[in-house]
Amino acid sequence: MPLRSRLPLLAFSAIFAGAVAAPAAWAGGASSGDARAASAALKARAQEPAQYRVGEVVVRDRSGARVVRVKDVARGARSLSRRPGVRSATPNYVARLSGWIPPDPGPRGGEIGGWQKLQWNFLPATGVDAPNAWANLARVGRPGGKGVVVAVLDTGVAYANRGPFHRSPDFSPHRFVKGWDFVEDDPYPNDDNGHGTHVASTIAEGTGNSIGLTGLAYGVKVMPVKVLDSEGEGDSQQIARGIRFAAKNGAHVINLSFEFPSEITRSQIPNILDAISYARRQGTLVVGASGNAAAAAVAYPARSRDVLSVGATTQHGCQADYSNEGADLDLVAPGGGVDAALEGDPNCVAARPGMDIFQMTFRASAPGRFTIPSEYIGTSMAAPHAAATAALVIASGILGPDPTPAAIERRLETTAVDLGPPGLDPHYGAGRLNAARATDPAIPVT
Repeated sequence: MPLRSRLPLLAFSAIFAGAVAAPAAWAGGASSGDARAASAALKARAQEPAQYRVGEVVVRDRSGARVVRVKDVARGARSLSRRPGVRSATPNYVARLSGWIPPDPGPRGGEIGGWQKLQWNFLPATGVDAPNAWANLARVGRPGGKGVVVAVLDTGVAYANRGPFHRSPDFSPHRFVKGWDFVEDDPYPNDDNGHGTHVASTIAEGTGNSIGLTGLAYGVKVMPVKVLDSEGEGDSQQIARGIRFAAKNGAHVINLSFEFPSEITRSQIPNILDAISYARRQGTLVVGASGNAAAAAVAYPARSRDVLSVGATTQHGCQADYSNEGADLDLVAPGGGVDAALEGDPNCVAARPGMDIFQMTFRASAPGRFTIPSEYIGTSMAAPHAAATAALVIASGILGPDPTPAAIERRLETTAVDLGPPGLDPHYGAGRLNAARATDPAIPVT
């Protein structure tokens, strides 16, 4: 459907410690100029004008939410909102993915254990300490988060061979449960962009199988739910339906790596917030990207009190310069890119470039060619670290057999590595996610 820019509001949008997976491709990371350019493009995209579906209004009443076709969106919304029983009538706003999409693939080749050269985000220093988390899960017989379902609401996932689409060689065909495509409204949520596959790979890329890189929660089942199109855009009703589908069909965790601008209010996307509340009542943890506009407020849907909001850090342990911050930020995780200018923060050197986030995916122009591209940065990349760690916490049994979303959130926040000023702060929230600490039974549950 066509999009219309109207309001200056909304744009958008091995297993044991010390063991390794192999081989991995070494792409080396972006140059300083490339990293700064990617970061600037990311922020510019997040600040674009508002878009909504032409001729569509989302109407909420006692029966739920539905799309109503109108000739004039503004007049139609006003007229529909005055009808008896209507709770809200809003334009069908469009969200966009929260990551910089690379124009070219990274180079091939590699060595045994080479994932450690690329995946700084999984290492202990400024990453989430995946090796010790993997060891914790292996000790309790739930390697890689086995038994947990994580829904990836995105551009789809390279989960199956179908027509021009191919399953990623670093995904087992048994890694997936049934999903849905809410863009085409069919049962085939194939990825035609690459972003969703990158996000899913951070969560569950094959590990210890001598292919590509590693996934943080490599033992989980992935539910691919397509709510964004090939351009990385999806409207509020597609997103709301996708959230409800995932929660209703057994997802323990839902990952949302997309954003609306920080200026958007609750009243403009009530259907999404209703769906998130439904997921919470079902016991599903929803994880969202804080946004890439370098704004002083977290973007929706992550800004919802029922979403674990995740900002981004760089290879140096600094806040990424594009990452949205504010009082609604819960924690941060690796997103790559350039350091923010935070005076007094010893981890930060303003505009210093760092490595990107590397996972196996494909070029949008060639869905059958899988590679390990550079220049994937953003809070899109940070959020799946938290979704994966939440899955590991659930599988570990530390919080009991069926932990609530609130209990999982608290565990992630209380075991995070404090950054910036002591305690909660607007740049880092509770601190940087640490998967090893979150799954360590020696750290008491509080």
